[in-house]
Amino acid sequence: PRGFTGGQLDREQPGRSPGASHSPVTSGAGQRASGAAHMEESVFLEIRRRMQSGLLIIREPKAGNLPVDITMSPGSLEIKSCQACKMISFPAEVRIVPSSCRGLQYIVGDGLHVRLQVQADSNTKLISTLSESLKAQKSCIFYCQSCGEIIIKEWTFLRVLPLPSENWSALVEEWCCHANPFANSALHPQNNDCFLGHTYFLVNSGSESHVPGPEIVHSETEHSASERGPTLKSKENARVICKRCKAMLGETVSSGTTKYYITEMIIQPSGTNFDMIPRSQFVQNIIAQCLVELSSSRSTFRFRMQGHDGKVYILMWLLNSDTLLVESMGNSASSSVFTLFEDNLRPDSKSSGTWNAVKVLYHPCIKNRNKDLADAWENDIGVHPLTFPSKTCLELLLILSLSNACLPPSLRCMNSFQVAFLKM
Repeated sequence: PRGFTGGQLDREQPGRSPGASHSPVTSGAGQRASGAAHMEESVFLEIRRRMQSGLLIIREPKAGNLPVDITMSPGSLEIKSCQACKMISFPAEVRIVPSSCRGLQYIVGDGLHVRLQVQADSNTKLISTLSESLKAQKSCIFYCQSCGEIIIKEWTFLRVLPLPSENWSALVEEWCCHANPFANSALHPQNNDCFLGHTYFLVNSGSESHVPGPEIVHSETEHSASERGPTLKSKENARVICKRCKAMLGETVSSGTTKYYITEMIIQPSGTNFDMIPRSQFVQNIIAQCLVELSSSRSTFRFRMQGHDGKVYILMWLLNSDTLLVESMGNSASSSVFTLFEDNLRPDSKSSGTWNAVKVLYHPCIKNRNKDLADAWENDIGVHPLTFPSKTCLELLLILSLSNACLPPSLRCMNSFQVAFLKM
């Protein structure tokens, strides 16, 4: 821990909170605090846009870089040691308020923590959602997200309609005083119709124009799995896979209806160039937007991620959706320490990477982990189930695990849950 004493940053006894109120001396461009602090030129800034506040972490340095002098200005952070001087520039949309620094604390393994006021705008362009990509009377092309193969070419829908919620039939029983006329029926699209769900869309397979077309695979194992529970898929639900890369794209739900999962397809208007999006970035973005949409429209914040085989892979709790992450990796020697932007920043970059993100708490459920909690959530009406291909659920679990491992150690756990960010 650290405390300000007459503008100086001094060491206090371990385990104590910052001592005196922080009213350090100011100099030139911003606020300066100097002393024998363990810091290096790598920073992590978690911003809550609605509250205009942030947590800044200046990561723990090598022992040889002491003492250091830190100068904070609205648009940059300067760190000086006896060996070098490093200037870290914040993105143009991020402006910190140096005089608002509070809660100064040193945490072993992390570095120096400080909370402060941040003025932040969001200019990040999100990947188009399904409802934005699919429009009636507009021609579009369907690509396999994994390899870029054209699955459906030049398709114009006459109607694009949202599906009711997954439990709409049960709600009819509760709300209506008469018998439910749709009790034993399902919603199937007609020719040139597209029905949109939260994690998938339904099309009439008779009107598809496949080039070269997906492959239909019947799996005997799915039939044996269906006998163990009502939520698992039956033998008739054959998997639809890409002929080139063999990725699962969806499944047939009836003789004339095909279900495609939104995490496996990229839909673009006809006549536009196809841009390949890294798989990890695409999965994070699509699932994050799905969580935000459901939390906004239904006030649902807990989710059960399950595969098309019916197995539960992840329990997820949406903590907040207004996060802006800023990170500077520093030099190449420090790039192995927590960084969420390893694929977006060069090791020698002097600027900071910025990303909109959602913050989630999660529990993995593979190999019967957290089974009691998974069973409790299954019977909780406040938990919303989301179904994706099983492989995608495993990919999501890997993404969450890597995100958690990249966080400063003190931020990795909360109330027995693991913490992760999904970038948007």
